[in-house]
Amino acid sequence: MPTHDLYAMDHGAALWQVPATGAARFNWEYDDGRERLLALYQKGKDKQWDGHKRIDWALEVDPDDPLGTPDEALSLYGTPHWSKLTDQDKGELRKHYASWQFSQFLHGEQGAMICAARIVESVPDLDAKFYSATQTMDEARHAEIYGRFLHEKIGMLYPINDNLQSLLGDTLRDSRWDMPYLGMQVLIEGLALAAFGMIRDTTDKPLPKQILSYVMQDEARHVAFGRMALRDHYRQLSDAELREREEFVIEGCYLMRDRLRGVEVLENFGIPKAEAEQYSEQSEFLALFRKLLFSRIVPCVKDIGLWGKRLQQAYADMGVFEMGDSNLDLLMAQDEEIAEKLDEERFAAEEAERVAEVARAVEAGVPES
Repeated sequence: MPTHDLYAMDHGAALWQVPATGAARFNWEYDDGRERLLALYQKGKDKQWDGHKRIDWALEVDPDDPLGTPDEALSLYGTPHWSKLTDQDKGELRKHYASWQFSQFLHGEQGAMICAARIVESVPDLDAKFYSATQTMDEARHAEIYGRFLHEKIGMLYPINDNLQSLLGDTLRDSRWDMPYLGMQVLIEGLALAAFGMIRDTTDKPLPKQILSYVMQDEARHVAFGRMALRDHYRQLSDAELREREEFVIEGCYLMRDRLRGVEVLENFGIPKAEAEQYSEQSEFLALFRKLLFSRIVPCVKDIGLWGKRLQQAYADMGVFEMGDSNLDLLMAQDEEIAEKLDEERFAAEEAERVAEVARAVEAGVPES
């Protein structure tokens, strides 16, 4: 079925064109490179994987609860509308929320793929071009996987959220080569990582848990890449240039915070937009969710050297300032360990099945060849 027929609401034109600005940069120095970044490039090559083979697509998904979403996570919970919903209505609401969340992941991954390709084109350093080429492939794989989950397991998609589209457009239209790093690697990827992690750590559904864990293993490398490249570059910038980038981060963080309401879902259920926004703002679960989503962004922004007074004040106003002291390296290491543990468990189960199959064949008296 064409994707167009699966959208829960009008998604507008099939193509979104963002005018490209800036220069394509070639570098004829092939022997020089930063050891840390080249090591990350090697890791990026070593860790490539096939979404068709690594993920167990035979796992069933409950169409009424694809992600194992608790009632409290739905912004209608506790409102006058909630008591009027039947069990079937609640199942449909969960399906729409899951579709909305994974649709934004899908659109964000396509954006990440395009931004990574833009970095290959515009970044002046060859070592960064090498690594970003591996990231472009990673993001293509992620978009493929999220798209398959939405098509085959949920059967519904939502259009890209306006605020996410706005931040992507601002990132891609900027002619400065470091802005795709800042907009995508730090803001969009950082927020996505936190969202992936919250669902991964709370869901009891094996298929989305696999998808999120394996995607996060890749994303841990991407954020490390952005931190390395931007930290080196921002040491060379003037105070005025740093303030310009901090203003971009402030605006982007407010856009990302406002992206997370899921108001489109409630509108699809006949609730006026103003009322839907009010329910979203009053949701205690959503307030906590939105705050925790900055757990990856704030320490990364601080680490790369963007930590002026206005930016600190913005994070204080959002209630996330203290997250600047989070151990980002530990979070990333845990992301990789969780994916590796899933692989170990799966390989152990497959080996046990093979051993059992041999034992059954022996017990049945299969003649020797």
